[in-house]
Amino acid sequence: MQKNLSDMSVADRKAREKEALRELILKGAKKLFLEKGIEQTTIRNIADEIDYSVGTVYVYFKDKNAILHDLHSIGFQELGSHFADLFKIEDPMERLRKMGFVYIKFALENQEMYDLMFNVKAPMEFIENSECSVWSEGDNTFGALKTTVHQCIEKGHFVGNRLEPLAFMIWSLVHGMCCLEIRQRTKGVKFTNPDTILYDGYNEYLKIIEKL
Repeated sequence: MQKNLSDMSVADRKAREKEALRELILKGAKKLFLEKGIEQTTIRNIADEIDYSVGTVYVYFKDKNAILHDLHSIGFQELGSHFADLFKIEDPMERLRKMGFVYIKFALENQEMYDLMFNVKAPMEFIENSECSVWSEGDNTFGALKTTVHQCIEKGHFVGNRLEPLAFMIWSLVHGMCCLEIRQRTKGVKFTNPDTILYDGYNEYLKIIEKL
């Protein structure tokens, strides 16, 4: 019995060490992505950053796309947790309004991560080449929006609109504004107030949906 307990203790310790090293690799990769950009970061850079061999990194991740995929999953988990907190708000229209603000704040505060989550091809290429081709992270996040829009419709809002296309339109609108801001496309247009145009635009959208 004592031997079995000892074996379990060793196995648990090894599992914790393995997970700790995996998290260290992801932490190092994220740091380099933020500093150097995704394209300029290599497996060699990541190994040097965490002071381990390239071979060690490859034990945990088969290539850079696998690392990018795991980081992109972490980003969605974080965004999803923010959305989950919003479900404390019972009024779905109020929740829908707040959801956009939360989304914009997340995008602006995590610009490299946001780019990785939505604009970089590598995580999607990893999913396409894996056994599971379902983009569960995107599906879960979109599901929170879709549920909220569905509840709005049940409350009598958005009469005559179809649920899924409407939810997609809302996501696309806010996502598009965030991308234009992050890629500094709003700076090259002669807006009266370029520094506030993102939130000004979102508030105009809110005025429109108030009438629906």
